[in-house]
Amino acid sequence: MLEQKIKNTIRDVPDFPKPGILFKDITPILHNQELCNEIVSEFATKLSFKKIDAIVGIESRGFLFGFALANKLNIPFILIRKSGKLPYKTISYEYSLEYGTAKVEMQINEIKKGWNVLVHDDLLATGGTAEAAAQLIKMQEGTVAGFAFVVGLEFLKGKEKLKQYSDTVFSLVNY
Repeated sequence: MLEQKIKNTIRDVPDFPKPGILFKDITPILHNQELCNEIVSEFATKLSFKKIDAIVGIESRGFLFGFALANKLNIPFILIRKSGKLPYKTISYEYSLEYGTAKVEMQINEIKKGWNVLVHDDLLATGGTAEAAAQLIKMQEGTVAGFAFVVGLEFLKGKEKLKQYSDTVFSLVNY
């Protein structure tokens, strides 16, 4: 079963990035091309019922499988990055964190009016960054087709925050 393969491959890193956090590190997955291909195929299968015109990937681990999935589906891949990292003209969205704020950006005119856009990242925690990505999509008059993650931390309830944008919110593995 794919979920168990992924769980067996993810590395737990205690006390990262700060004490008390058990970080779920997906980088060991990248050493297993067969598993990477299975992950991309599973995303494609789970999304086969949706019309998706483009995928946005959230910096930086959202680029890994998001780009591969966009290629598999033969659709554009769009970068969402931290503020100040993209060349050309950008739009930005600032959102609240537990202690402070963060800002993400995307280049203007990347999303065509009316496009159905999938948001992809490696991990869903509280949902703040994914919600910021959804806001950027809406600012460019796109529709959020759904959210797809490799890992979901269900106890942080990020999925509930994202349901206002799309009924399609899933992770391949959940903790």
